[in-house]
Amino acid sequence: MALLAIPGPAVLYVVTRSIEMGRAGGVASVAGITTGTIVHVGLATAGLSSLILASKTAFDAVKYVGAAYLIVLGVRRLLTRSEDRVQEEAVPRTRRRAYTQGVVVNLTNPKTIVFIFAFIPQFVDPGARHVWLQVLVFGLSFALLGFLSDNVYALAAGAVADRLRGSRKIARFERWFGGSILIGLGIAAAAWTPSRSR
Repeated sequence: MALLAIPGPAVLYVVTRSIEMGRAGGVASVAGITTGTIVHVGLATAGLSSLILASKTAFDAVKYVGAAYLIVLGVRRLLTRSEDRVQEEAVPRTRRRAYTQGVVVNLTNPKTIVFIFAFIPQFVDPGARHVWLQVLVFGLSFALLGFLSDNVYALAAGAVADRLRGSRKIARFERWFGGSILIGLGIAAAAWTPSRSR
């Protein structure tokens, strides 16, 4: 649980979206992040993600696609004024977009891939029957705990954002803060390697 409480790229993404869109947008982002985690758990259960982890080319491809996606989101955020954003997007659409972006962000997050395949196996008994079931149970437990902890960040950041909403200065800060965080996450993801994280 301590590992989940440490803010990482997913948490920073959720906080950014919560500040930008309020609590509802933050919760939608958390749902997307969790969906991405569940997909990784499914791949881990099938043994497919280990192929990505073993291949430097495949791993780098996933990493750079994710990094580019975050940078594009950040640049778009910097270039879109808050008032323009409100006019061009209805609330349901922005929530769907927050969810979809959350899925993509976590699917292409190299730390999530490495974490699931370095952390979960420590709790698996290879001598027991149904190893795949152990991986699935531990993975889904991790996804559930992540969902709960990420929602704490989303609700807290969203509550602050809701109180400050309406100020032009805050809207400007929100745009620059959100865009800068997303670009920073993209650059960090591109530069990150498993060996450096240890």
